[in-house]
Amino acid sequence: MFDELTAWFDAEGRDLPWRAPGTPPWHILICEVMSQQTPVARVLPAWLEWTERWPTPRDLAGESTDEILRAWKSLGYPRRALRLRECAQTIVDEHGGVVPSTEAQLLALPGIGHYTAAAVVAFGFGGRSLVLDTNIRRVIARLHGEALPPPTLTKGERERAAALLPEDREESAAWNAGVMELGALICTARSPRCGECPVSDWCEWRQQGFPADRHAHRRRTQAWEGTIRQARGTIMKVLRDSDGPVEITALRQADPARADEALKGLLADGLIARSGDSVALPGSLDT
Repeated sequence: MFDELTAWFDAEGRDLPWRAPGTPPWHILICEVMSQQTPVARVLPAWLEWTERWPTPRDLAGESTDEILRAWKSLGYPRRALRLRECAQTIVDEHGGVVPSTEAQLLALPGIGHYTAAAVVAFGFGGRSLVLDTNIRRVIARLHGEALPPPTLTKGERERAAALLPEDREESAAWNAGVMELGALICTARSPRCGECPVSDWCEWRQQGFPADRHAHRRRTQAWEGTIRQARGTIMKVLRDSDGPVEITALRQADPARADEALKGLLADGLIARSGDSVALPGSLDT
């Protein structure tokens, strides 16, 4: 199965810039944080800008909040941008500006969870780690006869994934990359292209006749239209596009029902600053 998967990946994997040999671990870390709940098509231009503008943790650690939030553009969940700067500062303060290479050290950084730490070890350092994103979890679930993995990661999932992971560090990194790409391109959630799958001979879900998702009743879809998330995104875009503070009354006109709640949350998260009846990105208010 490993040989079939890696041969497919070598032939069909997308030519993404962070996959280029020699890509610094810091650039991999930026990519993984940006890619959380965000499509690759939106990540790509932002990643190119960030890695050119802030090629090392030290470069980002010294940047102002408003510039970081402007550069985040429409990636969503902008707290990730601020956590990236905190992460960069910690790398500078505690690791001499060099991204640490072990999962334990990476997990100690601000905003870095188990998936991101494992991904940086695998794709940034070519190390052996158990990478479990949505795509990998789905492929492994289907190999074991499930339509989709449980809504939350389980101990059983981790054990099954660990049993498939090659012992060799280079092979394990290649396995993680291949399974992730397979889930993104072929073994998709809604329309899997099983006829093109390089590991279909090992797929118990296919062999069992594609049984339905037994966890469907526990899944929730995330709405966007008419939500606080949408209101927050609207406000952040207005402020990113503005050269200075924006009056709160003008922001209320854009979304009268949710503007006040969205503003309250953005202020609490440190994503905006207020001066009188106006708000702006932190660091851009007139002094």
